[in-house]
Amino acid sequence: MQRMAEGLQKAAGERLRHILELFTSHPVIAVFTGMLVTIFVQSSSSTTVMIVGFVNAGLMTLQQALGTIMGANIGTTVTAQMVAFNLQDVALPAIGIGFLISFLARRRFYRYLGQSLLGFGLLFLGMSIMSQTLVPLRSYDPFVQALINMGKSPWLGVLVGALFTMIIQSSSATTGLVIVLTRQGMISLEAGLGLVLGANIGTSVTAVLASIGANVTARRAATAHVLFNVLGVLVFLPFLGPFTSLMRVTSSVPARQIANAHTIFNVTNTLLFLPFISPFAALLAQIVPGEEIILERKPKHLDWRMLGSPAALLSATKEVVRMGELTREMVQEAIQAFVNEDMELMQIVVQKEDIIDELEREISTFLARAFREGNLNAEQSRRLTRLMHVINDMERIGDHAENIVELARQKTEDGLVFSDQALAEIQEMHRHVDGIYERAINCIRTDDAKLAIQLVGEDELIDEMERKYRATHIARLNEGTCLPPSGVVYLDILSNLERVADHANNLAEAVAGIL
Repeated sequence: MQRMAEGLQKAAGERLRHILELFTSHPVIAVFTGMLVTIFVQSSSSTTVMIVGFVNAGLMTLQQALGTIMGANIGTTVTAQMVAFNLQDVALPAIGIGFLISFLARRRFYRYLGQSLLGFGLLFLGMSIMSQTLVPLRSYDPFVQALINMGKSPWLGVLVGALFTMIIQSSSATTGLVIVLTRQGMISLEAGLGLVLGANIGTSVTAVLASIGANVTARRAATAHVLFNVLGVLVFLPFLGPFTSLMRVTSSVPARQIANAHTIFNVTNTLLFLPFISPFAALLAQIVPGEEIILERKPKHLDWRMLGSPAALLSATKEVVRMGELTREMVQEAIQAFVNEDMELMQIVVQKEDIIDELEREISTFLARAFREGNLNAEQSRRLTRLMHVINDMERIGDHAENIVELARQKTEDGLVFSDQALAEIQEMHRHVDGIYERAINCIRTDDAKLAIQLVGEDELIDEMERKYRATHIARLNEGTCLPPSGVVYLDILSNLERVADHANNLAEAVAGIL
């Protein structure tokens, strides 16, 4: 299952992430999006972890996340439906063909598809082997008695299914095992349903683990996943008898009955909760208190109706200032993530870089159309031209923030040690760079040429600071208080901060009319 899921996810690349971000505006659309993405990646855990990451980065609201999580629960049942087919005859051909494609294909996309086909074959081969090796357990009394007890007590089955799934972190694997046991006639349908219901509870632990250290909205999303599944099981258990009878009607094959139960439970649970997403979100706000932070991915100030008038300049300026503030936050968070080795903050910066790239495209398009369609005088045209230069520099500042995050990740993963003096120098240099950038953004906001002229050239102070800190770094290397691997990262941090100051100086020059 893991091999198949990894292959499909790699083949899709970043497209799945963009689909999740873009097509979740309405709860119903979010459900279908979560379902389709999970069907493709064959892992509700992967979808849920992505959702928690988006929510933590402020790219998705809680209500969007709720619908997508519900859809992910439905999408993961497709794996059970596949396992219910007795496809062991195609397992070996799929393994052989998948192996050849993954090793011989030149294009990466086809290699990943070959990997997923290999995983598909291994899945059914594994199920076949598991089915054969479980046969001797039919005559092992303790095992048989335990399965009989689960049939008599659905609560016991739910508990076992939940605990087992929490350990292996895959409801699909648990359901697949239940299908094999059912196919062998080793457990009753009643016992199998209890295990499957428990698996739906156990799989929510993945979202909980992903939300550790995340912001309040991400923790609410993880809590929602737990409550959604637990409450659904509590609703179904009193009606387990009629539900079991209904499953027997859906198919004469016990394995298919289990797969159908898994699907019908999640579809019904979604239909029950979907009309109450807003009250459910309000309940989660009470359970996990705190302020929800959402990042606006799309431009907030661009008014396309104003393209034919000078008001377009004001609209564009506001959006450029917003872009500048966002990139300034990125640099601040990147340095903080570096010092504190905060992996969650690193991820947030990376997500914000995607927003910056999109803002640059939107603003560039807006400015280009404003030139063509706007009734602008010479000064207004010059200001629009300057804004074109400005957004390019701001986008580059976002790139440098992402570079710092990569260095922070290297520091964390490789366990690089930095002296207190080195960290203090990085923070001091950032403080000065941040001050320059803050004033540069203010120059754009006010279009104050005098203030901009005063700011031009202050990046030379940062150049001097970089030279000074490089000298102290060499001294630490000679003294043995700094190790070479850490030193390389340290110098790269200084270089990125110096480049941020250069781009901030470019902003001041643009406003001063030097460009």
